[in-house]
Amino acid sequence: MKYEALKKEDPEIYGLIQKEARRQKEGLEMIPSENYASSAVLEAMGSILNVKYAEGYPGKRYYGGNIYIDEIERLCQKRALKAFGAEGYHVNVQPLSGSPANLAVYFALLTPGDTIMSLKLDHGGHLTHGSPTNFSGKNYNFVFYPVDPKLETLDYDVIEKLAAEHKPKIILSGYTAYPRSIDFERIAKIAKQVGAISMADISHISGLIVGGVHSSPFPYTDVVMTTTHKTLRGPRAAMLFCREEFKDQIDKAVFPGMQGGPHEHTIAGIAVALREAMTDGFKEYVAQILKNATTLAKSLQGQGLKLVTDGTDNHLMLIDLRPFAAGSGIFVEKALEEAEISVNKTTVPNDPMPPYYPSGIRLGPPALTSRGMKEQEMEQAGKLIARIVKEFAKIKLPEEKEKRAASVKEFSAKLADNSLIKEVKSQVIELASKFPVPGIDLPH
Repeated sequence: MKYEALKKEDPEIYGLIQKEARRQKEGLEMIPSENYASSAVLEAMGSILNVKYAEGYPGKRYYGGNIYIDEIERLCQKRALKAFGAEGYHVNVQPLSGSPANLAVYFALLTPGDTIMSLKLDHGGHLTHGSPTNFSGKNYNFVFYPVDPKLETLDYDVIEKLAAEHKPKIILSGYTAYPRSIDFERIAKIAKQVGAISMADISHISGLIVGGVHSSPFPYTDVVMTTTHKTLRGPRAAMLFCREEFKDQIDKAVFPGMQGGPHEHTIAGIAVALREAMTDGFKEYVAQILKNATTLAKSLQGQGLKLVTDGTDNHLMLIDLRPFAAGSGIFVEKALEEAEISVNKTTVPNDPMPPYYPSGIRLGPPALTSRGMKEQEMEQAGKLIARIVKEFAKIKLPEEKEKRAASVKEFSAKLADNSLIKEVKSQVIELASKFPVPGIDLPH
């Protein structure tokens, strides 16, 4: 995008956007929840649809002038159902993002204090899957199921046993930091056995599902939520699929329960992304994501790094830093960032450290795959990352909590002058320069 009007009207914001564009172009975006939308998606999002208020649903709005807005939203719904093979389901495309979409489901189908079963947060669950600091954990009774202590994978027998014991109203699957495939059919059967609603949060893997390289929650799962900006490569938004019996409750929970006017320019962007996701090119793209993820994982392991579950089945992987030093994730994240590699620190199963100072790194290749990188580049990226990890994961946090922030600040201040960082950064920029970034049009 050229931003010609913005450059004239607000050069300060324009300049910052150009700096961010250069950062993305020169570096490696490897946070697995991030991706590049196409220019067509970005154009839809930046269109005149931004002007329109459309409280309500197609055919039943509280504002006039929504004739074409209704057509756009209905088209988005039609494409969503087709892309996911979700015939017989209802879909709401108005949620503004994933977190409020999850909360809308709880608001629609539960009363405060009801029990929900979900994966333990430090084992790969999400804030809205029951964190005590989140609205979900404060208002509902969450029972957490763990991953297997040795294999670090889901144990469906344990989930079944806990469900029989606690009789939850909802059993939630789909995770934010779980590198293996999910048996949605098995979880739905467990939910049915105890009279629970099965719910899946497929935000991370929805593109893989549409592309046919990951198991699908359809037609087994009662309610499915997905964001649209990760492997699906759309705008930052969300969709809620549900069986017809939950349609009215879900729709009323989204509007007027959780939000007012929908962002119809974003819904148009979702519609464009869904059309793109139903092409042969997209299927090839998600297949390449899995090839790249497998290669990246093997490259990291070949350099002596430990991965949670010893690998990946999907688009992400977790580096376990405990063999070096528990709590060193923040140091590795900042060192990689200085070298122009973006990842995010994360907890690992049974992490002894708190979430802000965790013992893991989460990363993956979706955004790099969007740039056209393949196995050869993943092998190279893995070696560069391993050099940084092995150098900086050995740093230990102070035991005194009040000294930790100062320790990280002091560490960060020295990174720019580090010779290893300079060397890796130079190689990263050289690698990245060979691959264009979708949606970014820098001035020459």
